[in-house]
Amino acid sequence: MHLILFFLFAGFCLAGAINLLWQTHPINSALSLIVVMTSLAVLYLLLGAEFLAIAQIIVYAGAVMVLFTFVVMLLNAGREERTLGSRAAARVGFPAVVVLLAVLATIILRAQGLASAHLGQGLTSDPNSSNLVLLSQVLFHELLLPFELTSVLILIAILGAVAIARREGSEVGGSERTAEK
Repeated sequence: MHLILFFLFAGFCLAGAINLLWQTHPINSALSLIVVMTSLAVLYLLLGAEFLAIAQIIVYAGAVMVLFTFVVMLLNAGREERTLGSRAAARVGFPAVVVLLAVLATIILRAQGLASAHLGQGLTSDPNSSNLVLLSQVLFHELLLPFELTSVLILIAILGAVAIARREGSEVGGSERTAEK
């Protein structure tokens, strides 16, 4: 069953990545990136990395994608055409959702011992340490500098986007004021 789920969500991940490249509107690309990040979270969950799966959902599919969407809207990427919906979404999306729900329902109905799930054993000297302990040791001891540099780079990117939007907004506002006089 794990192999079937792996291929299913790997397919979702690849389809979302290809759709990300095919989209012409940045908001649609951001939505495709959310599909990719959520599929990766399920793959992490299949590998037994529960914390990474939840962090993937919360940090990437949640916070970072909200920031991407905010920056795209802040930069005024243009107006979107109003349509009744995508033909590809109607032809592929609905059946894909039905298949996904059927697979998940089958897994839940056939699964035995869901309540006995436990965290994997770590590689530390303590046999009771969990994946979370191992991850925190690696993240905050061995990879502390890259972790902090990444957060600073994200902050610089956000501030740069706000500065660009503010400068372009003041130029547009100034030209409108002179046109009104």
